[in-house]
Amino acid sequence: MDNSGKEKEAIQLMAEADKKVKSSGSFLGGMFGGNHKVEEACEMYARAANMFKMAKNWSAAGNAFCQAAKLHMQLQNKHDSATSFVDAGNAYKKADPQEAINCLNAAIDIYTDMGRFTIAAKHHITIAEVYESELVDIEKAIAHYEQAADYYKGEESNSSANKCLLKVASYSAQLEQYQKAIEIYEQVGTNTMDNPLLKYSAKEYFFKAALCHFIVDELNAKLAVEKYEEMFPAFSDSRECKLLKVCKWPELPDETAYIFVLVWAVLIQCGCDQVKEFDSISRLDQWLTTMLLRIKKTIQGDAGDLK
Repeated sequence: MDNSGKEKEAIQLMAEADKKVKSSGSFLGGMFGGNHKVEEACEMYARAANMFKMAKNWSAAGNAFCQAAKLHMQLQNKHDSATSFVDAGNAYKKADPQEAINCLNAAIDIYTDMGRFTIAAKHHITIAEVYESELVDIEKAIAHYEQAADYYKGEESNSSANKCLLKVASYSAQLEQYQKAIEIYEQVGTNTMDNPLLKYSAKEYFFKAALCHFIVDELNAKLAVEKYEEMFPAFSDSRECKLLKVCKWPELPDETAYIFVLVWAVLIQCGCDQVKEFDSISRLDQWLTTMLLRIKKTIQGDAGDLK
């Protein structure tokens, strides 16, 4: 469908809205219905934005929504201003990710000022996703997931907070910030293990915490697994725990690293029954594969030092 006519109409509406804004700022305009003209301009900008959307001119749509948002703020219509900034951000996401983030941050500032922290958290997640997929800046994505988690916690939305924290843990581990990842996985695992609806997820979080421990220090990994089994007995019979304990924890302090390198090399390169069983039921995703390969590399380095 040809929407070129809509774009021309939108451009004309933008020009008319600009005129109304200018006239509202004049001395006579201020005396004779200045605010009314601004309100009309808001409506025109919003209509123009939607026409630009129909024509798939996303940058122009984002700009039109931004103009509407600024005028709403001028009129002290905070909610409408925030909504327009969000609309602008959604339009800009298809053309200018950084400008989308700027608009969403503007909306967040308004929502937090209004005490609407749950909505602000939702938009922090959207910004994090833009950094993940469009701008590929994981550090900034982590920062926005952390802020979202803080806002959700403050509003007692613990399930939503945990989802954000798990994103932080996953990316922290990938960035080799293992202690941070461990603390989050243990925290979320502890928070969920007593919840009848969520306790089955706790084993996954303890498993991932143990993998991070493995990369840092094998002895700490052993102690961590024992702690998880004591805290959460159901963990002992899980596939995750069996995979972690496949090496039988040999009591050979000086040769432990060398034993591990043999065991994990077999696990990762050739596969063993525990790995095959785990992979057939819970597919080894990219994160798990990356962590296992890092464990193998770490242990191989330790084994080389022993020779």
